[in-house]
Amino acid sequence: MTSDANREEPAAHEFSLADSASKLSRCGYVAIVGRPNVGKSTLLNHLLGQKLSITSRRPQTTRHQVLGIKTEQGVQTVYVDTPGMHKVQKKAINRYMNKAASSALTGIDAIVFVVDRLTWNEEDQMVLDKVKGARCPVILALNKVDKITDKGQLIPHLESLSANMDFHGVIPISAQHGHNLKQLDEMITRLIPEAVHHFPEDQLTDRSSRFLAAELVREKVMRQLGDELPYEVTVEIEEFKHELRPKGPLFTISALILVERAGQKAIVIGEGGARLKKIGQEARKDMEHLFDSKVMLNLWVKVKAGWSDDERALKSLGYDHNL
Repeated sequence: MTSDANREEPAAHEFSLADSASKLSRCGYVAIVGRPNVGKSTLLNHLLGQKLSITSRRPQTTRHQVLGIKTEQGVQTVYVDTPGMHKVQKKAINRYMNKAASSALTGIDAIVFVVDRLTWNEEDQMVLDKVKGARCPVILALNKVDKITDKGQLIPHLESLSANMDFHGVIPISAQHGHNLKQLDEMITRLIPEAVHHFPEDQLTDRSSRFLAAELVREKVMRQLGDELPYEVTVEIEEFKHELRPKGPLFTISALILVERAGQKAIVIGEGGARLKKIGQEARKDMEHLFDSKVMLNLWVKVKAGWSDDERALKSLGYDHNL
């Protein structure tokens, strides 16, 4: 009897430890960084499994730090989506975006450094120099590999990039089409430390619905206008009202699209107001999906000269300079 008891007790003890470990919560912050237009926001949206950050083909679409929160099987990963780091800092808004991106590299548990296919330029090198100073693991994600025509160039390029730094991992991905995103997600999850969760399980972001509504309008402006309009456009929410009605909830949102010159105002409005109407239709559709509610959206366009190079104007428009 004694020998049988001695054989069984370790097994029971091991089960207890495993059971206890499975209940431990983990939580950590992961910064997604890179130069403009490499697909950081698209990657965040796909990792979260739903749209949070706005995207377009134009560089510098993302202007703010945005937290995307994913809680799954006891692991809470808090992603920090950042503006693209860039060398040219002609205006106050460019300096703000660089500061927002750089500040994301402090107090985090891991970094996903996103680069674009076979391209490596001065701005990629600038980002690399910054992440080298961060005291945490760095994963290099080579994005848009689906667009590489000569796949034979991929392995030599990955080897060349790996020589730049002792990366925790180097992985080719397609954020748009989901290629290798499961493997990237698993690599990230293994780096999340044991800690209590910082946010409720059902919370998606730290940003307000008001902020998200403004960003969705700005996304549609940038997508509609292509190269017609410079980056001197932003959106200010003037009214944000939520009502519970017999037929369901309703958001009434009034947004002001700010440009810097009268000619830009005419471009946004379009002939007979057609372009502004389309911007509103597309933004409202995304808002209804995001808020799970009917939305009444009103849009206006106004000239606010020089806002993008005015520190005071930027602060009033929600560009927080206390980063």
